[in-house]
Amino acid sequence: MQLEKTTLHIGLEKPVRLLHVTDSHIGLADERDNERKRALAARLSTPEKALYLEEHIAYAKAHCDLLVHTGDLMDFVSHANVEKARQIVADEDFFFIAGNHDYSQYVGEAWEDNAYRMNSYMEMGYGLGVPMFFNAKTVGGVNIVGIDNSYYQFEDWQLWRLQREVEKGLPIILAFHDPLFEESLFQYHLVRVPNDCTYLVGCDEEHLLYYNEFRAVQQRPTEATLRFIDYVKHEPLIKAILTGHLHFNYTSMITDTLPQYVTGGGYDGIAREVTII
Repeated sequence: MQLEKTTLHIGLEKPVRLLHVTDSHIGLADERDNERKRALAARLSTPEKALYLEEHIAYAKAHCDLLVHTGDLMDFVSHANVEKARQIVADEDFFFIAGNHDYSQYVGEAWEDNAYRMNSYMEMGYGLGVPMFFNAKTVGGVNIVGIDNSYYQFEDWQLWRLQREVEKGLPIILAFHDPLFEESLFQYHLVRVPNDCTYLVGCDEEHLLYYNEFRAVQQRPTEATLRFIDYVKHEPLIKAILTGHLHFNYTSMITDTLPQYVTGGGYDGIAREVTII
């Protein structure tokens, strides 16, 4: 396991420790799945992915108050993946919010929109047995709020739900799969992966010029998304954001006081221990 350690100062009387894990990408299939999914599993599944996830869970139980997983627990929807994921997320010490691969049927084979997401959600048997679109859990006086933005957008109902969580008056750590746009993160990604989009939520038209037409249409923010981001930037109870999706570690400041922690791929053994004090 490659452990990144981060300390967040918000004025707690007693520290709270979170293990942030993301992008585990477990890839299982069996005789209940079709040949295409079995071939996908044979290509994408490795023993290391399962071992790293087990190691992350064991470390969190021994050293942390909660494991926060920000999506892409599964690589694609299959009978075996859904069974394994349901078993994992049923643990009360495992907090989960979905990523795009948690709804993917064959990994990038289709235009992914809300109808596609709901079709996969129903195929799972109404999800994984825990909230996948909006989740919240209080630990040590801190409110962990997970919000599904796996297709680069937020919805007005999610903003309404977040406002209800703010009314509780507790400090909030947001958790979602796709990071918010921030200039230094945008530039860093362009250097790492030239001639590609940066997969960030809330890019303006100037920055979308770097994208091809498909990715620009996919990731151009809606008005609801912009309203959500503006609220996050101005709500003082929101203390930090945990995200993944990009498969590398990075810390950026969304505002002068709001850090965003991008954590690398759990499939590669990476996790982030966040000590909140």
